[in-house]
This record gives sequence, structure tokens and C-alpha cells, in this order.
Amino acid sequence: MTRAAKKYVIYYRVSTKRQGDSGLGLEAQERDISLFLENYSDVPFEVIGTFTDVESGKHADRPELTRALELARAEGAELLVAKLDRLSRKVSQIAALMDDKRLKIRVAAMPNADKFQLHIYAALAEQERDFISLRTKQALAAAKARGVQLGGMRDATMKRNKAAMAAADAAAQRVASIIQPMRASGSTLQQIADALNSAKVPTPRGRTWAPMSVKNALERLETTAA
Repeated sequence: MTRAAKKYVIYYRVSTKRQGDSGLGLEAQERDISLFLENYSDVPFEVIGTFTDVESGKHADRPELTRALELARAEGAELLVAKLDRLSRKVSQIAALMDDKRLKIRVAAMPNADKFQLHIYAALAEQERDFISLRTKQALAAAKARGVQLGGMRDATMKRNKAAMAAADAAAQRVASIIQPMRASGSTLQQIADALNSAKVPTPRGRTWAPMSVKNALERLETTAA
């Protein structure tokens, strides 16, 4: 007797429009989903739907998540996400989904976790975020009490960040004629890095190239071309 294929509905979420356009953040989620399906899923399996929202995890109103949930319930499929915070950053929202008897949630990064374990993880993650927020507010208040001009610090930081981004974009453009054709022809990130290093081409910071720095340059070129 042929075994019925296990059904999955995949849901992705990226937090900003820029991430949605460029694929930043989405690529990592796709990688984790693929690792789960290849190494942890029952076989055979079938992906019956894939949905992506470009929204903050704090927002409950996400149309693609609603569609994903409806399909998963209707088809008896598991809702598969890369990480738990892709569903929501609020433990109350995650708890409501966990309590849904018609819904089964699977998290690729925690392939063997059950609903109870996922609920605990969500609660701990929310506590950690609250603590970090409180710590940041206290540090800002202490800096203000010492007479530090907080707005000026933020403006200076933003200017430095913009300058750094502009420099990185310019550096990526300088090597575009090398790295894009090599990547298109099937070269690995390591092979591209080796080629740049052999040609004595430095990174924007004057260092040798590594696979991750090549990856960052390729992503910057994709973003600027969009």
C-alpha cells in the first residue's frame, strides 16, 4: 500500500521592504526549510503552498499568514516555518496558534520540538526581548543624565552607517565584473574569493576575501540592481 505524502504549507516572513525585495533574510529561511525537509521530514512529502509576508513580527494582521493557516487547516497539512519568530514575536499570538486543534506547527530550526516545548521557547524569547529593551532604556536614561546628547549620537551613527554602506556598495561595483560572471557560471563562493585574492583585490576593509564577503557583495549588487 502506497504511503500518503506528508503535506506542508511553508510560511516565510521578512521584516522590511528592502529585505523582501533583495531576498536578504529570505535566503536563510529557505536554507533552513530545505535542511529540515531533506534531513528530518517523513517521506514522501509534498509542499502544497508557500506564502511570504513582508511585515514586522509585532503585527498580527498578515494576509499571507492568514492564507497559509487556512490552507494548512483545510488540507490537514503542517505549517512549516524556519524559526518560531517568523510566526510572531508575541507569545500570546503563538499560544493562540498552538491551541488551535486543527493546526500543527513545525519549526525547521527545532525539528523535534513539540507544541509544549515551542510554547516555552516563545515565552523565554519574549522575556529576553523585554529584558534587553529595559536594559537599553536604562542605559539611554543614564547617558542622558550625564548630559549626553542622544539625538546627536544617533545622527552621527546614522551618518557613519550611511557612509559605510555607500563605501561597501562602491566596492561591490568595482568587483562586479569578476564575481557576477563567475557566480553565473557556477563558481562557488570560495572559488570566487580565491580568484579575488589571487588577483590581489582587497575587500572594502583592506582584508582578504572569504566566502561570506563574496556573498555580501553579490547581495549588494542584487539590491542596487533592483
